[in-house]
Amino acid sequence: MREITLRQVEVIRAVMLRGTINGAAEFLGVSAPGISRLIKHTEETLGLRLFERRAGLFIPSVEAGKVFDQIREVYKGVENLQSALDSLKKGEEVQLAFASAPSVAQFIAARSLRTVRARYPDLYIDLNILKIEETTDYLLLERGEFVIMSSPVHNPGIQSEKLAHGRVIAILPEGHPLCERDVVSVHDLVREPLVGIDPADPYGRIVTRPFREGGIAFRHTMRGRFAQTVVSLVRHGLGVALIDEFSVSEVYMPGIVRKPIAEETFIDIYAVTKKDRVLSSFAEFAIQQFRKELNDAGHDWS
Repeated sequence: MREITLRQVEVIRAVMLRGTINGAAEFLGVSAPGISRLIKHTEETLGLRLFERRAGLFIPSVEAGKVFDQIREVYKGVENLQSALDSLKKGEEVQLAFASAPSVAQFIAARSLRTVRARYPDLYIDLNILKIEETTDYLLLERGEFVIMSSPVHNPGIQSEKLAHGRVIAILPEGHPLCERDVVSVHDLVREPLVGIDPADPYGRIVTRPFREGGIAFRHTMRGRFAQTVVSLVRHGLGVALIDEFSVSEVYMPGIVRKPIAEETFIDIYAVTKKDRVLSSFAEFAIQQFRKELNDAGHDWS
């Protein structure tokens, strides 16, 4: 017995479903004579009568019952495959796990994930907040696919890709005398109660760089572990601070006034991944959105 082709299976199923040659032709979008010839050729090739002809209707023959059962199973499998593909496109029953530095997580992450959610409405998203010293274990133990961080990670098993180049800026409480200036200097800030993050911390080292490069001795009157804590302290009038622009990248920041500093200082943001790990399409798309939102962030207030 010769093998049956996929095209023959498709035509047999169409005749099964519609019961007539014309119906099968309409279903497949082809000519009726072509369907008729292919059914006849298939029966002759197989040496098996597939259909009983009764008053123009094509009824599956009893002897070909096992053939039709197999065709139904084949198409059931195809439908299940299509359903699985459709679910994957929407993100059903899969997840995206990643982490972010607190400064980026505050506003940029939500904007990026809004676009990810629109594309993958059923994707489960697990967002962790990490400090840079926690990044290596998170990635090497594959707890998540990537981390958005304000410093590259120096480890042979880790790779860092720069996504954006941003500024360090000053934040002041509303009504502060320095709010009248277009640009402030760290020489002005050092005379004020200064809120910040420990300079021994990698992020703290970045945002305090203007003081060190200017040879200015400074002393924090208050410190927080995360940039968001610093923002809250400044908002409540407890001091002034230097911070990265991504941490305050909302259009409206009540209680806070943002000012560029005379001593230009920059901060880079990286997508950090385990070396040679193949990322999911969800992770790749999310990183693209972070790149876009980070590079748009400076336009939100300046």
